Amino acid sequence: MILPEVSDQALAELGRTEGGPDTLAHLVRDQDTRRLLVLRTVLDAVDGADESVCAAAARARVREDWALLVESDRVGPAGGRAAAASGAEHTQGPATRPHDPVGPRRSPARDRLLYPLLGPWAKRCLSGLNAERRGPAQERARELARDLAHFSTVAAAAAARAGLSFTVRLTARNGVIALPSLGTLHTAEGGDAVVYVLCRQGRLTIRQSGALDVVVYPETGVGAWSGSLAWTPAYALPGLVGGAAPMPLDDLDPYRTVREGSRHETMSGPVTLDEAERKRWVQAWAGTAEALRPAGEGRLAEAVALLRCLVPLAVPPGGSADGRGTGSCSATRREAFGALLSSTPPTPTLFAATLVHELNHAKLAALSDMATLHRAGPRERYFAPWRPDPRPFDGLLQGAYSHLALADFHQRVALAATNAADGEAAWTLHARYHAQVGAALPALVATSELTSVGRRFVDGMVATYERMTDQPAPHRLVARAEAYIRAARDLWVQRHGPGLSSTE
Repeated sequence: MILPEVSDQALAELGRTEGGPDTLAHLVRDQDTRRLLVLRTVLDAVDGADESVCAAAARARVREDWALLVESDRVGPAGGRAAAASGAEHTQGPATRPHDPVGPRRSPARDRLLYPLLGPWAKRCLSGLNAERRGPAQERARELARDLAHFSTVAAAAAARAGLSFTVRLTARNGVIALPSLGTLHTAEGGDAVVYVLCRQGRLTIRQSGALDVVVYPETGVGAWSGSLAWTPAYALPGLVGGAAPMPLDDLDPYRTVREGSRHETMSGPVTLDEAERKRWVQAWAGTAEALRPAGEGRLAEAVALLRCLVPLAVPPGGSADGRGTGSCSATRREAFGALLSSTPPTPTLFAATLVHELNHAKLAALSDMATLHRAGPRERYFAPWRPDPRPFDGLLQGAYSHLALADFHQRVALAATNAADGEAAWTLHARYHAQVGAALPALVATSELTSVGRRFVDGMVATYERMTDQPAPHRLVARAEAYIRAARDLWVQRHGPGLSSTE
């Protein structure tokens, strides 16, 4: 499938850190298509892998998993219930190379394949299958086998959601079986224990050595109920707005980890929530839509269109479990489009700003996949007032873009404020982010590395930045923000020397 190029209208909207329904839908379709192509690459790489890295049994198992996903896509939720009632059964066996799931509807199989956290899984598999990757072949094969085993749980979860009757053999990881969108089972035996899952008439029975059967009843949307203490159901928050799908709050997926690249060096790790932390998430999420609305319905529509799951992170140093501390962290992952990773939001207002920040990172990453914006290399040489270290050009562009969106968000909130305290707080943040973007734009504008599309995009950013000065923050706040930028630049030059330019 070949998608059309980025339109002038879409580029203009994105340059303003906005995005109408058609533009957002275009980004989503493109990312979904890329995900399916990546999964096809994984399947092809498995087929072509050396026996020492990927055994024949593992290759056959992946083909069987894909066949079950194809059947789940073909049957769909309603047809699946009918098939289950009639006693139709799918038992995994040898399968020929299946076709890709197709069709305009979102079937349970497609939901699983396009789920954000399957992206990091695919990336890890491709790394393990890379013929040029160094390391002991036996260790590579062991790690890859564990990764590929996760695909069986994906297929089983999709088939259960589709209402198919089936029997599968699954392998635990460190004593845990994770069935995406359903929940996790802590096995009676530790390590990579083997369990069997039987699905009949919408009910899962999980059988394992040395323990009683665990019966699981999938619920609509996200989660599954079981009377067993060994079972932990997946959890979801209500839809952000009325009519929106529940939002998975995923603290179970084994591929939700963060630490990749310099941007994530200071990130805390993923965490499994206790009841108190889950309650704080519910409270913050319940007010997030209302906190976004003063900035315009576009910000709310952006979150509904792009966000597919939330991944809770541990509260970082400087924060506190009760939300009174100010420390927090958040991130997006390029290979996990639609996922937002965040520590527990202290307040709905702060989480609304987090959504604006991180979703604009996601928008720019998606746009960069569709169009080449620049040809700059990875050299870390640019001053960015939101970071103490030199940034590569792409990092500077990403940071300036997300901070421009924050400047816009807080200006709109300030203009809509109905009391002085809220207005002062919003204007303070607007002045800070506006000044930071102003310090970064000269380097973006001056470079010769921008493509023609990138030049138009950056010109749109500049126009948006300048348009904000029509309704500026109070002068004292602007002066304070600009003084901070000057001090940050002076300190940056002292640390990194004149060899790197603080204005390029």
